Amino acid sequence: MENKTKQLPHPKHFYNKILRNALAATLVIGFSLGIGVVGYHIYFELGWIDSLYNASLILTGMGPVDKAPNDSAKVFASFYSLYSGVAFLTSVAVLFSPIFHRFLHKFRLDVEE
Repeated sequence: MENKTKQLPHPKHFYNKILRNALAATLVIGFSLGIGVVGYHIYFELGWIDSLYNASLILTGMGPVDKAPNDSAKVFASFYSLYSGVAFLTSVAVLFSPIFHRFLHKFRLDVEE
């Protein structure tokens, strides 16, 4: 927890925090994309590029491209869509949280002065 009289951290600390959070968000997105690519390749019997295309569109909320050929593909697509929505929004929140935190901290310091 931060002290209310504490000044803003050095910009180097801020940039390190952004870098760490960007790395964490990239890992979550990469892992999520990997799950989708493999799932689309197995359940939809698509090639790797088409699997990447479908997984990318689902992960970013655009929607599916190819029609599910069977029930197992529909079940996979349903669960992957639910997971993707949470994973993508969480990654965006993790990525922007240091910027938002610094903004609020600076705003509080400006108001108190």
